[in-house]
Amino acid sequence: MTTQTSDLCTPRALIAMSGGVDSSVAAWLMQDAGYQCTGITMRLTRNETLGQSGFHTCCSETDIEDAAQVAFVLDIPYEVLDFTADFREKIIEKFIRVYEAGGTPNPCIDCNKYMKFHHLLTWAQQHDIDYVVTGHYARVEWDEAAGRWLLKKGLDEGKDQSYVLYNLTQEQLAHIRLPLGALHKSEVRQIAEKQKFVNARKQDSQDICFVPDGDYARFMEDFTGKHYPAGDFVDRDGRVVGRHQGAVRYTLGQRKGLGLAMGAPVYVCGKDMQANTVTVGPETELFDRIVYAEDVNWIAIPALTEPLRVTARTRYHQTEQTATVYPAENGFRLEFDQPQRAPTPGQAVVLYQGDVVLGGGTITKVEK
Repeated sequence: MTTQTSDLCTPRALIAMSGGVDSSVAAWLMQDAGYQCTGITMRLTRNETLGQSGFHTCCSETDIEDAAQVAFVLDIPYEVLDFTADFREKIIEKFIRVYEAGGTPNPCIDCNKYMKFHHLLTWAQQHDIDYVVTGHYARVEWDEAAGRWLLKKGLDEGKDQSYVLYNLTQEQLAHIRLPLGALHKSEVRQIAEKQKFVNARKQDSQDICFVPDGDYARFMEDFTGKHYPAGDFVDRDGRVVGRHQGAVRYTLGQRKGLGLAMGAPVYVCGKDMQANTVTVGPETELFDRIVYAEDVNWIAIPALTEPLRVTARTRYHQTEQTATVYPAENGFRLEFDQPQRAPTPGQAVVLYQGDVVLGGGTITKVEK
């Protein structure tokens, strides 16, 4: 691979290459647009360390090989940076703490906030690189009237990833480029095939990268050496109706895998981690209208000073729901027009106005 000669007139871009088709095409698009590109893969986990040998995980050895092959085809410099220790502390250990406290964590959002954009932008600045580029399906635009950078939804509604990027700051948005935001996934794969990329038909990652088999409770026990003990299922009146296999194994709204025969379907409606009980009840008990959020980041506005009409998602692929957001101590209070099913502490709630991300935060409490 040849090393490109630096040209002060040529903008430089650091491409976050995961080994997937999206980041590979993002690299090609930036190169085609005249940017001097450098590829970086962040090593975040090691399969053997996590006891996941044999599984395909994000940033695995296979992913690194695929990213390196694409970098070779594009003839751009390529490096692998090891952030496994930081990932363990900021992502995996937080993931476990949130589950142990009774919430449902969102490690992909935390990874974007604490790992990808923080570390990559720092590395880019240290090496005089102008922009960090990822394969996310979202758009970044400058709003001249507001004097602010905006984060907008990707045009491919089925692939839009603006929800997981709501933590981006103005400083970060100024140095980020998302070239896939105006494309559909089918177009991205066509570009990859035309360029003969090895990963043109590679399947998208679906699971949490460090829990690829989906059994997060088993992962937690293996990782911590703890055993999460069995306890009681209780109904809304506190009556014991069965035994569960450890409260961390259940999430709000869950129906499958409860092993209860109560004459009608029941769902997980709450958990008491101190008492090690899981409350079950009818689906009607899952609906709440009011959500409180903290650890808030505003993008389209500098701060929330008055009530605003918005649409909101409390889950990644949820259809947006109409609501009003109000300033609140340490964050905001969101009142939906219609009750929502199982908004869950620990998850993100992201606010929109049209295709613009207003901001978002972490759900801390819900009310009827």
